[in-house]
Amino acid sequence: MHSYSPRFYSTFFQMRRLVIVALAIIMCVASARTAVAQDTEESTEDAVAIFNQAQELHEKGDLAAAVELYKKALKVVPEFPEAEYQCGSAYLGLGKRPEAEASFRRAIAIRPDWTLALSSLGSLLIETGNFREAETHLTNALKVDDQSFPAMAALAELRLKTKAPASALAELLTKIEAFTRKAKPTAGLWSARAALEIALGKAESARTSLNNALALEPRNKFALSELARLALSEGDTIRASEAVATLEKIDPESVATKLLRARVHAAYGRSDEALRILDTFGDTDKEVVEFRNKVRMAGSENVSDLEKLLAADPGNATILGRLCTLYRVDSPAKALDYCRKASEAEPANINHAIGFGAALVQAKMYDQAVGLFRKVIAIAPDNSTSHANLATALFQSKRYAEAKIEYQWLVSRQPDLAAAYYFLGITHDQLAEYLDAMANYQQFLRLADPSKSGLEIDKVKLRLPILQKQIKDKKGK
Repeated sequence: MHSYSPRFYSTFFQMRRLVIVALAIIMCVASARTAVAQDTEESTEDAVAIFNQAQELHEKGDLAAAVELYKKALKVVPEFPEAEYQCGSAYLGLGKRPEAEASFRRAIAIRPDWTLALSSLGSLLIETGNFREAETHLTNALKVDDQSFPAMAALAELRLKTKAPASALAELLTKIEAFTRKAKPTAGLWSARAALEIALGKAESARTSLNNALALEPRNKFALSELARLALSEGDTIRASEAVATLEKIDPESVATKLLRARVHAAYGRSDEALRILDTFGDTDKEVVEFRNKVRMAGSENVSDLEKLLAADPGNATILGRLCTLYRVDSPAKALDYCRKASEAEPANINHAIGFGAALVQAKMYDQAVGLFRKVIAIAPDNSTSHANLATALFQSKRYAEAKIEYQWLVSRQPDLAAAYYFLGITHDQLAEYLDAMANYQQFLRLADPSKSGLEIDKVKLRLPILQKQIKDKKGK
């Protein structure tokens, strides 16, 4: 499901000093005799001064105060489209979508051919589900300027939301690829390109596009949402959860963010938490209803009921995947069979392959697990879950030199992952690399939660005095 929050105000904000203020001054003065003929030249100058003060507050993040000043400027010069637009952007930042929509509409009423306002309104209407009107505004924006990055990015979002055929997505992707090769493409445009690439199965290209988007704008909601979706599609629940956690800091009340959190919960097998979120959305959205039903099925603990359902639908990958998980501890052999069948039912779904590999680890079939996860990582090299499972299989096989490489990969990307430092410390210890072992044990102790890792903390504390003596005696490598 593609449900995104409008993100244009943050992207366009960067253009304010170069474009918006200049436009405000030029247009307000130029239209003084027509659009605002009733105002004196002095009052026009006052409105521009107030507008600039609002911009200062807007840039500092004081959105509520900025809104009040934009409204004050509009009282002086009612037909001031830039003030209307920026007021809408500030409302959007405050989560006041109805007010933002009203401001964007007023800006368009004053300047019907303004692509920026048309694109922002179109994007907002996509979020509220008003696809037909969104299409009208975005089409109008592109008629005025067929090079409009914002309109093109929003159109990509619309095509994905309305499940346009692959041919239409491919055609749009070709246009956006051309735009991203031009000077200074925006984070929003790179994000739109990534979303289309994900939909068309071009995961590697999508990763590059997302990296470009986040390099330009690390808190871009569209890019972070697509990053989470891509990670989930590749079974990388760790990376997906990190992206959603960042989104929750930016816009915790966003429906899109909440849905992504529900998907992360479901991917971790936390069906109750996922359903708690999904049940707040009611039954109006067909995709939410379908996902909720899938989560309920995937969250079932009743093996007997699931096997009865499977008998009626032998190729149901959701049921097969759930049985793979449920049998993993009590009957690893059965788990392996169900995981294999789930992977065969949905060969493009890397999650089933990861589940199969995890079942191999649980069954202590470490060599097979190593082989499988090396193949998965060749396809999805940034998949943290696969690297973690590969590290475990290598560690349990006492292949410490190889395990060390995987744990180092994990801590380089997740420097707060206490467990990785614990096992990395042990691998260095086993390899007689005592100084490195000491450094990683100490980092583990700094990060570990005593309520969750009490046993491991005690083991490390028991080991440290002996390790210190070995280092002092210049033993090891």
